[in-house]
Amino acid sequence: MNIGEAAKQTGLSAKMIRYYESIGLISSSGRSANGYRHFNQQDLHRLAFIRRSRDLGFSLEEIGKLLALWQDDQRASADVKRLAGAHIEDLNRKIEELVGLRDTLQELVSACHGDERPDCPILKDLASGCAAHPHGSKES
Repeated sequence: MNIGEAAKQTGLSAKMIRYYESIGLISSSGRSANGYRHFNQQDLHRLAFIRRSRDLGFSLEEIGKLLALWQDDQRASADVKRLAGAHIEDLNRKIEELVGLRDTLQELVSACHGDERPDCPILKDLASGCAAHPHGSKES
């Protein structure tokens, strides 16, 4: 099938499929004489694997490692678990950062009168160039 059909079946855009090919996540074999890429079921499975991995927030580098492990019949599941565990730790760090950002912004919104006066703590904080980290979540 052509790239348009592969895109429809995998839910990826043709542009993303081309990008994944350019960075080596999918092979560039299987081209016709006119240079068009033809996709088979194995390609579709690989693209579905990549899409699901992206949906779970894995980086392209991590996906490359996961694909290598998926293709390796001699892999140790401990290697996959270790990679996924590291990803969970990264997600937890990001969640903590987002919660801190939300809490800081919520405090600023609560401090703003939201009336006709020009005084606005939100704008003052933004203009100060540094967040007043009320929850002790100072960045270094």
